[in-house]
Amino acid sequence: MIFRQLFETETATYSYLLGCERTRRACLIDPVASELPLYLELLQSLDLKLVYTLETHVHADHITGSGLLREKVGSKSVVHRDAGAMCADLLVTDGVPLQVGDLQLEVRHTPGHTNGCVSYVMADRVFTGDALLIGGSGRTDFQQGDAGQLYDSITGKLFTLPPDTLVYPGHDYQGNTVSTIKQEMAKNPRLGGGKSRDEFIAIMSELKLAYPKFIDQALPANQACGSLS
Repeated sequence: MIFRQLFETETATYSYLLGCERTRRACLIDPVASELPLYLELLQSLDLKLVYTLETHVHADHITGSGLLREKVGSKSVVHRDAGAMCADLLVTDGVPLQVGDLQLEVRHTPGHTNGCVSYVMADRVFTGDALLIGGSGRTDFQQGDAGQLYDSITGKLFTLPPDTLVYPGHDYQGNTVSTIKQEMAKNPRLGGGKSRDEFIAIMSELKLAYPKFIDQALPANQACGSLS
């Protein structure tokens, strides 16, 4: 597998390029519109054809690059049916398999940060978007957030994966790049050590986070797959 972890500094967003070495077909998880030149250069240099852009949810902190990539290279955008982005080419649900050449991914619906959050599961790794972060989790105080639902998603859909499964999140603000399910179950300050659902809800209610900086621009744009036109 061809794998690249890409980082957009302004919003600390991770995007992931996955490519099949045999067929040269590829997908890009959570592309950022401002990074389009980088993506196009990477695809060309690696001789890859982008077939899917996979959104983990409708983002509130950056504008997706899925619409621009669809225009440029003909890729199909993939979003959960509850995300509120009916412009997507594929509206997926829990358990849907996605095939990219020889690569196989499974959609797991992991709501709680937003209604339409999903994680993408492979044999040895999971891309968790804003549901499970390294040493944290997505916030639950806006955009259909529900702390109890997020706890259920993480413990029921992610912590049930094999312990050595690699965790690749949608963001990191501390310079971390990868974790494991075992590490998050043991050490995540919000969820680790067997914290109860009520304990998690209490922790989330006390965060007092600032209003998202780009939400007023990003949400309407992402509900239109990255375009306001």
